[in-house]
Amino acid sequence: MTSKKLLNTVAGCADDALAGLVACNPSLQLLQGHRVALRSDLDSLKGRVALLSGGGSGHEPAHAGFIGKGMLTGVIAGAVFTSPAVGSILAAIRAVAQVGTVGTLLIVKNYTGDRLNFGLAREQAQAEGIPVEMVVIGDDSAFTVLKKAGRRGLCGTVLIHKVAGALAEAGVGLEEITERVSAVAKAMGTLGVSLSSCSVPGSKPTFELSPDEVELGLGSSVVLMVNNLGGLSFLELGIIADAAVRALEGRGVKIARALVGTFMSALEMPGISLTLLLVDEPLLKLIDAETTASAWPNVAKVSVTGRKRSRAAPAEPLEAPDSTAAGGLTSKRVALVLERVCATLLGLEEHLNALDRAAGDGDCGTTHSRAARAIQGWLKEGPPPASPAQLLSKLSLLLLEKMGGSSGALYGLFLTAAAQPLKAKTDLPAWSAAMDAGLEAMQKYGKATPGDRTMLDSLWAARQELQAWKSPGANLFQVLTKAVQSAEAAAEATKNMEAGAGRASYISSARLDQPDPGAVAAAAVLRAILEALQSPAV
Repeated sequence: MTSKKLLNTVAGCADDALAGLVACNPSLQLLQGHRVALRSDLDSLKGRVALLSGGGSGHEPAHAGFIGKGMLTGVIAGAVFTSPAVGSILAAIRAVAQVGTVGTLLIVKNYTGDRLNFGLAREQAQAEGIPVEMVVIGDDSAFTVLKKAGRRGLCGTVLIHKVAGALAEAGVGLEEITERVSAVAKAMGTLGVSLSSCSVPGSKPTFELSPDEVELGLGSSVVLMVNNLGGLSFLELGIIADAAVRALEGRGVKIARALVGTFMSALEMPGISLTLLLVDEPLLKLIDAETTASAWPNVAKVSVTGRKRSRAAPAEPLEAPDSTAAGGLTSKRVALVLERVCATLLGLEEHLNALDRAAGDGDCGTTHSRAARAIQGWLKEGPPPASPAQLLSKLSLLLLEKMGGSSGALYGLFLTAAAQPLKAKTDLPAWSAAMDAGLEAMQKYGKATPGDRTMLDSLWAARQELQAWKSPGANLFQVLTKAVQSAEAAAEATKNMEAGAGRASYISSARLDQPDPGAVAAAAVLRAILEALQSPAV
């Protein structure tokens, strides 16, 4: 089956892509009648060596992305995965020669078509009296036994563009540049790995892999290049880069520079290539030399290996001595209450996830279970503080760090604010004030209001009942029981509400025929607290 692509036509896609790059980059120009891009300041190169490269399209940003001061003078692009035409290569050589350059170096990847077409153009240009040299780059390290064709040219070619460009910018002659980059190319290797194939515009995938297969084949100081073949996410690229750095440094290899990004793709192929170039200080200076090429990254000119990659976290401020009583709870009783809450949330994981699939990511239960497991782990480290203010503050930090998602942030806000009134007193009016403060913070930052079909609906209903604690002689359990019942009724009522905040607000209300999972979870937490406090064990 042919894959979908955003193209005008299959035949014109390479021309359109190159035209788009030039249209958005004032430092580039097209050579009329040819699929060639050149520096727009070509006349400034009089008396210097010109550098031309190229090959099949589909490897963007290679090669046109590396045109600029300090890198390539121009590129000749072929159709997708097809060598450029001899006539266009020759036209590019003539164009740079006409502005007074002292010679041209062709940087060619080791593919039969590229060797033949660039080689033929070189021969014709030399016959016209134009000094032209050619280096063929073969950095593919996938094969232990070389065939007659030799190693293929892969992403390491971009490093050759950089080295040659720095030398040309410094005024080095054609013969010396050719010799030096030829030597550099021998100290370089690239290995690629892919999860599946790409597909050429208008064609089927180039090969098929089963789910458990990947395509493999693409003490010193080195430059490491981690190259996205086109289809990997930035997340995956970061994971691979970390693994590559750790693997190399674990073998005693010093990484002088690390380049991570998309340098030479294969359309949308989901894979990477890793290139290693052995370097010394003179070569590093060429890698570090300034360039205006749009696709070359802004790499720090310092060694990757040997620097500190982490900073000690700041120490938490010392807790002020708590002058309040424990509010009738001991650490043991607090632990029992928290264990009941955790068990409740773990038991609701699948139910909450199912409710969340209608209007969210389907992970509400998972998020709450993550919080429960974090609390359980914390309880194993030692008894929780009996002080209500310290308890809520500790729980706030724990959930902010471990729970994740908007739920973690909202509970963290609630608990942080709720802890403040409990620093001075821990009687029932103080607990009612704590509920007020927590909900005020949730509304301030979360922007939800009662009736918006969120966890706030359950907590708000409970808060209304807890106002009774502010009256003299209020009964702890009678008021708390009513608060839990009101919270549960409010959670159930959310199934008839139109979502006004949160992720569910982006979904058609016609689909929301189940209670809000956050409201259900909040009511369940309150029920667990009530039952735990009423338990004889507490």
